[in-house]
Amino acid sequence: MPILTLIGYRGTGKSTVARLVAERLGAAWVDADAVLEERVGCSIVELVRQRGEPAFRDAEEEVLAGLVAARTGVLATGGGVVLREANRRLLRARARPVVWLTASVETLKERISADPESHGRRPALLGCDVLAEVEEAVRDREPLYRACADLAVDTTSLAPQAVALGIADWLATSAGRADAGGPSR
Repeated sequence: MPILTLIGYRGTGKSTVARLVAERLGAAWVDADAVLEERVGCSIVELVRQRGEPAFRDAEEEVLAGLVAARTGVLATGGGVVLREANRRLLRARARPVVWLTASVETLKERISADPESHGRRPALLGCDVLAEVEEAVRDREPLYRACADLAVDTTSLAPQAVALGIADWLATSAGRADAGGPSR
């Protein structure tokens, strides 16, 4: 199976959906943030605190390149992976099909607030509270996600199982192939 890559802001369901799609397809899956944390030996929050956001983004870029080169299963990326042009080029060239998971800002704030791991593992990067940055970050990243995506799925009112089923069904059609004539949104 060609790699399937999920992108989107934190709280859109990338890790959960990646696991569910992989189960449905009988494939492996990997969470790029978990790989990064294992590689650096600390949480992303600690990495940013100790070495700064540029060091985190460097590590994120290295991890993405390695995971894409492996080309197996389903890949859930970090929410900010699209911030670097090199990552966007890699996603478009070698990690397709790319599915962009979206959700309303209100839904993202609710999900992030409800996730006990979110604040300990994912830092605020705009110098304010994690929840305060959501609207601005989503707005700034939207064109970057859109530029990489073959398909966009709004997860606001869908259960993760329904999202995974929809993506698996899409993959089963010619629209799910990265060479099927361009993005389908």
